[in-house]
Amino acid sequence: MEKLDNRTKWSYCIGATGRDMAYALVSMFLINYIQYTMKLTVAQFAAIAAIVVVCMIWDAINDPLMGIIIENCHMKMGKYRPWILMGAILNAIIIVLLFTLRPTGWGFVGLFGVGYLLWGMTYTMNDIAYWGMLPSLSSDPKERNFLVTAMGIFICVGQFTVAGVVPTIIAGNAINTYRYVALIVGLCFIAFQTLTVLGVRERKHSAEENVEHLGLKDMFKIFGRNDQLIPAGISSLLFNIGSGLLIMFGMNFFYFEFGYSKGGDLVFIFTVMYGLGTLISEFLFPLLTKFFKRKVLLNFFSIFACACYLIFLGIGYLPFLPKNPLIINLLGFLIFFSQGVLNMLIIVMLNNTIEYDELKFNERHDSIISTVRSFSAKLSGAINQGIVNLTLIVSGIYAISQNISELEVKSGAGEIAREEVLSAADGFINSATSHQLFILRTGITLVPLAALAFCLFIMNKYYKIDETKYDEIVAEIKKRSQD
Repeated sequence: MEKLDNRTKWSYCIGATGRDMAYALVSMFLINYIQYTMKLTVAQFAAIAAIVVVCMIWDAINDPLMGIIIENCHMKMGKYRPWILMGAILNAIIIVLLFTLRPTGWGFVGLFGVGYLLWGMTYTMNDIAYWGMLPSLSSDPKERNFLVTAMGIFICVGQFTVAGVVPTIIAGNAINTYRYVALIVGLCFIAFQTLTVLGVRERKHSAEENVEHLGLKDMFKIFGRNDQLIPAGISSLLFNIGSGLLIMFGMNFFYFEFGYSKGGDLVFIFTVMYGLGTLISEFLFPLLTKFFKRKVLLNFFSIFACACYLIFLGIGYLPFLPKNPLIINLLGFLIFFSQGVLNMLIIVMLNNTIEYDELKFNERHDSIISTVRSFSAKLSGAINQGIVNLTLIVSGIYAISQNISELEVKSGAGEIAREEVLSAADGFINSATSHQLFILRTGITLVPLAALAFCLFIMNKYYKIDETKYDEIVAEIKKRSQD
């Protein structure tokens, strides 16, 4: 089995930094940017929420279509690199425009709809090519674990850089700050992905030579015939639903529990917990998989994360769980650590279905099968965004936040000072009732708990590729290629 060179390893893994900075900015802050800087009616905000959900569902459908395009269109630069570079450049431009152009009312809704659709489609170009490249680089379990671990670390660095810094600098001057951040992040996206394009040496597998041009019918056939891909894909969707809501609700949670002026700083500390929890889990992942089977880790950390969500639900409502930032951050660290381990387990399990499919059908479809991860991430994002926006509207949190948005608009126009914004915003937030806050809390905790529990059930009942089985699959493929 060909050893992966260091240049390819590090160029691929480091390149994740910029692309996840860009994804974090849009997925975590675009709706908050709209919520707290645009004066929109409930109907207009609901329309934006619907646009996001529809676009993300289309984007999820578009992922396997992009996989077919990549499988069928091999350029001089290679199978993956042209799409990685084109997607990064186009997506960076659209990100800057989304945080810069500001028509009012329904005009903004229309512009947002077009911009968000193009953002999703251009990110898909990059995303499918980037993740499709991962399993093609090596079938060696140790090499693949290293790639998943190292890439996960740089993903965390990218996400943490944006998720940690942005909340601390936007309050009181949000409009201009978001604009500058979008420009910086867009440039980082292009720079880091250029490193990947220039540094990675693509590999070609012998099984790819047996594959003719593929169409939609072939794609569905590939998905349907792989009895291990189906449970892994469903579990990936459920995991992404469960793991995304805590961060997506984060800014609203801290603003409305601790105030607009303090909330940003507390979000930063919570994001540090996210960064530490995820990074430490990724550093320890090779050690954990050395001593424990994947299914053992899956069971333990799924149950542990669910228990932490239950405790989170009770903070401030049970006498022995006071609303203390220290307790919240400790729980956040434990949840993020558990989810970091689970994320890497599911990525490895999904990727292992590629060799399973190759053994059974003597064809290799890295790009198409890898789209299942992206499909599940996009579809879960649509579901999560719907849950978040519905919760904000139903609870009345959005109506309160529109008063703050009016303050930020005045601040952006230079009419009032930052200190006035912070003081007046805290007054609006204090008007939220305990009932409204509890609705917000249930969205943060109970939905993730249910999703993670169902994910665990599916993987235990239907997924069968353990470490021994995978080694047998790889050995048989290698034997076949030598015959």
